[in-house]
Amino acid sequence: MNTTAPAVSWSTPGRVTYTVLLVCWMAILFEGYDVGVMGAVLPALATDKAWSLTPLELGVLGSYALAGMFVGSFAVGMMSDLMGRRRMLLLCVSLFSLTMIGAAWAPTPAWFGVLRFAGGLFLGGVIPVAAALTVEYSPPTRRGINYGLMYSAYSLGILVAAGIAMWLLATHGWRTVVAVGAVPLVLVPVMALLLPESLEYLLAKKKTAQAEHLARRLGIASLNAFQPVMQEAQSSPRDIMSAIFSPRHLRATICFWAALFLGIMLVYGLGTWLPQIMRKNGYDLGSSLSFLVVFSLTAAVGGVILGQFADKAGPRRMVALFYVIGAVGIYCLTNKNTLLLNYVLVGLAGLGSISASLILTGYLANYYPSHARGAAVGWALSFARIGAICGPIVGGYIGSLNLPLALNFVVFAVAALAAGLLVMLIPPKYQAA
Repeated sequence: MNTTAPAVSWSTPGRVTYTVLLVCWMAILFEGYDVGVMGAVLPALATDKAWSLTPLELGVLGSYALAGMFVGSFAVGMMSDLMGRRRMLLLCVSLFSLTMIGAAWAPTPAWFGVLRFAGGLFLGGVIPVAAALTVEYSPPTRRGINYGLMYSAYSLGILVAAGIAMWLLATHGWRTVVAVGAVPLVLVPVMALLLPESLEYLLAKKKTAQAEHLARRLGIASLNAFQPVMQEAQSSPRDIMSAIFSPRHLRATICFWAALFLGIMLVYGLGTWLPQIMRKNGYDLGSSLSFLVVFSLTAAVGGVILGQFADKAGPRRMVALFYVIGAVGIYCLTNKNTLLLNYVLVGLAGLGSISASLILTGYLANYYPSHARGAAVGWALSFARIGAICGPIVGGYIGSLNLPLALNFVVFAVAALAAGLLVMLIPPKYQAA
C-alpha cells in the first residue's frame, strides 16, 4: 500500500492533518454505529411480538440501509464535486443521524425499512468524501497509515453499537439503541468548526483566492501539493475505461471486484447475524453481543497492523493469507467450542473479513494508474455494495429454510476462501500499455 510521493514539497502543518483525520474518523465512527446497530438489535427484533418478523424478513430489513448506500455513493460523490467535500460530509452526517430518530419510532417494519434506506443514501457518501479529505491533507509518506487509522473507526463504531446494546437493550428496548445513532447531531457544529474545505476542490473550481486565503489561515506555505494534475485532468473517459476494462486489465478488474464483493458480503453478513447465531447456539443476549464486540475490536486493531504487514510483505499475499485465516476461523465456529476459543475464532473472522477487505481496497487504489484510480475504486466499491446487501439476506434465507444457523458459517467460510484465491489471481503488477 505504499504511495509514491509527488515531486512537490509538503508544507501542511501536522496539526491540520490530524484535525482533518480526527473529523473524518468521527464521521466514519458514526457511520459504523449506524450500520452496526442492525446486527446489535437483531436478536431483539427477532423476538418483537408486535412485528413478528421471519428470518428472511429480518435479513431484508437489514439490507435496506445497504441498498441506500449503493445509490448514495454515486449521488453524493457527484454532489461533492459540485458543492464541496466539507459541506457534503457535514450534510451526510446530519441527515443520516436524523433518519435514525425516525427509524427508532417507526410504527411498522415498512416505515423502518424506508427510513433505513433514506439513511443509507447519506451513509454511502461518507466513506468516499472522508477518504478523499484524509488522503488530501496527509503527507504522501503517511497516507497509507492515515487511511488505515481513519477506517479503524468503522469497526469501532460497530463495537460501540454492540456496547450500547449490551447496556440498554434489555432494559430500554431496541428503539432506544437505534435512537442513540442520532447523537452525532450534537457534534456536527464542532465538526464544522474544525474541518476545512478541500483545497483540491477549491483549486479545481478556479476559486484560487479562496484557496489561498484558506491556506494562509491553516498555515500552509505552498499550494503546489494540492494543484490538479493537468495531464490527468485531460484524460478522456475512453482512457479511463481502457485502464480498467481493456482485455489486458480485465483479469485484475474481475478479481478485485469479485474479491471485494465476497469480502464485503462477509463483513455485513457476519456483522448482522453473528449475535443472533450465537444466541441460537445457547448464549444469552449479553454474551451473544460480546461476540460482535470481539469481531469489531479485533478488526479495528487488525486493519492498522495488517496495513503495516502489507507494506513490508506486499498487499496481495497478505490480504489473501488473512482471507484464508478468516475462512478457517469462521468454519471452526460450527463446532461446540469453549467460550474463550470462540472469542479467538471470532477475532480471526474479523481479521479475515473487515481488515482484509480494508487493505484490499487500499491495494486496489494503488494498483491502477493515477488517472483512473478514482473510477477504479468507485466502480469496485459500488459493485461490492451489492455484496453488502446480499450478506444479511443470505443469513435470513438460510434461517427461513429451517436449516441449522451454523450453516451460515460454512457459507461465509467458503466465501472468505474464495476471496483469498481471487486475490492471488490478481496479476502482481499493473499491465501498462
